[in-house]
Parts: sequence; C-alpha cells; structure tokens
Amino acid sequence: METGDGVSAPAQFSDNTAECIVSVKGLKENWQKWSDEHQEYQKHNPFSHDTRPNVVVPQKGQDDYGRPLQGSMTEQRGKDAHTHISKEVQELCEVIRNIGEPRDGDGGGSDGKVITVEFGKLFEHYVTISNKLVGVLLRARKQRLVNFEGEMLWQGKDDHVVITLLQ
Repeated sequence: METGDGVSAPAQFSDNTAECIVSVKGLKENWQKWSDEHQEYQKHNPFSHDTRPNVVVPQKGQDDYGRPLQGSMTEQRGKDAHTHISKEVQELCEVIRNIGEPRDGDGGGSDGKVITVEFGKLFEHYVTISNKLVGVLLRARKQRLVNFEGEMLWQGKDDHVVITLLQ
C-alpha cells in the first residue's frame, strides 16, 4: 500500500499477505471438507459409478424404494410441494362450493345433495386463480374430493362435463 508520498508501507503489505494466506488456506480446507463429504455420500449412492460392494441398491417393494433420503433437501422439497398442491386442491373445492349448484345426488352431503359445476364455468372462474386447473382437478379426483367423466378435460371440447364435489 502506498502512502500519499509514493512510499510503500511494508507493515500493511505483510498484514494483507497474511490475510490472503489465511483465506486461501480456509478455501482449501472448505474444499477438502466438501470433497470428503461428497466421496462419503457417493459410497451410499446406488446410482453413482462407484463399484464398491457395500452400496445397497433399493429394490422394488421396499418401504424406501423411490423415496429420497430422510432429512435430505429433496425430501423437504417434496414435502413443500405436497403442502402447496394440497392448498390448491382445497382452494379448488372452495371455488366449486361458491360457484356450483346444489343438486340431488347419491351421497356427498348429509341431505342427499351434491354441488356440481360445468367444466367451462369452472374454467372461466378458476383461470384467474391458477393456470393449472386440469392438473389440480386430476389431483382432487385422485383424493376422491371431486368426480367427473373422462380421463382428461380439454377447454372448449369438455366445457359441458359436469364436475361433482364429493366432500
């Protein structure tokens, strides 16, 4: 570092050098720690190219087959996604309750009435809320909250398909 008269200040320069050495040393230690952790993780990863015999490959039918490791970030993202879609399904059911019409049905309500709405009407109301209406409807049907004819609903073609709120 230079002072105002153009002379270097050696004491400050050596302090900066010491700081650089500490920083590089810290970077090296952090990199080595990450590398060691990654190598250990790869030992247990059945999809790595590691050919060690102690790698256990999950088999179909096992409880943990097709599931992320407990406590992993992948597991947390899955839980967060499940919570988010559950909220969207509940919101969809509320929209159907609000815009649907009560009709006589076979079950559903305690008084023998169910709430129904045509897909076209639901699409027009729900499109401002979410652009994933059909996916949320399929999820709600899988959870037995709604029912409708057909495997998939298409805007325009299926506007008159009746969607029944089951719960």
